[in-house]
Amino acid sequence: MHSEKASFGLKAAAWGGLVFLHFPILIIFMYAFNTEDAAFSFPPQGFTLHWFSVAFARQDVLESITLSLKIACIATLIAMVLGTLAAAALYRRDFFGKEGISLMLILPIALPGIITGIALLSAFKTLGIEPGFLTIVIGHATFCVVIVYNNVIARFRRTSHSLIEASMDLGADGWQTFRYVILPNLGSALLAGGMLAFALSFDEIIVTTFTAGHERTLPIWLLNQLTRPRDVPVTNVVAMLVMMVTMLPILGAYYLTKGGEGVAGSGK
Repeated sequence: MHSEKASFGLKAAAWGGLVFLHFPILIIFMYAFNTEDAAFSFPPQGFTLHWFSVAFARQDVLESITLSLKIACIATLIAMVLGTLAAAALYRRDFFGKEGISLMLILPIALPGIITGIALLSAFKTLGIEPGFLTIVIGHATFCVVIVYNNVIARFRRTSHSLIEASMDLGADGWQTFRYVILPNLGSALLAGGMLAFALSFDEIIVTTFTAGHERTLPIWLLNQLTRPRDVPVTNVVAMLVMMVTMLPILGAYYLTKGGEGVAGSGK
C-alpha cells in the first residue's frame, strides 16, 4: 500500500525549486528597505521606509503608474467583453472552422512576445496608426482576450444547459436568462479572468516596447532605470510594487478557479 504523503526527497526538491524561483524576488524586497543608497551592500545596513517616500514623490514614477493602470483597466475591459462573447459562441455548437477559430483565439498567448510586438507594429504602420496609448491597449487586449476566453469557456462547460432550458421554459427571454442564470454562473470565472488579464497587462513589457511609441509604462520605466545605478533603491521600491500588484490578482484568480483543473480549456 502506497503512502499518500510525499517523501522527504520530493519535499526537499519542491522547496528547493521554490527557493530557486523566488530568491531574486526576496533580494529586491530586502533592498527596498535598505538604509544605504549603494546598489547592493551586503549585509543590508538597516531598515528604512525612506525610499518609498522618495519614489512616490517623483513625478515620472507616478505618471508611469497611472499610465499602466489606465492601460491595464481598458485592456481588461475589452478582453472581458470579447473573451466572453467568443466563449459563448464556441463552447457548445459545432460548425465548420470552429477549431481554426479557437486556435486563432489562443495563438496570441502562445506566440513569443517579440513576434506579437513586431506583427502589431507592422500592422499599425501599414494602417498609418502612430504608436501610442491606443496601440498599447490594442496590443495588450490581444493576449488578455485569451485569458478571459479560457476561464469563461471552462465555466460554460461546467454549466448544465438544462438550467438555460428551464429558464426559457418558464417564460424568460434571452436577456433575462443571461442576466439571472448565465451571468451569475460566470461571475467568478469572469472575475478570475479579469484579474489575470489585469496582472498580465500591468507588467507587460515586450509587446509594449514595440507599440508604446513615446509613452512610458511602468515596466518600460523600470527597464530604463537599469542604466541609472544611483537610482537603484527607488527602482527596487517600484519593482516591489509591480510584483505586489501582479501577484495579488494572480493569487485571487487561483482561489476563484481552484477545483477546475480537470476541465479542458480551464486556462490554469
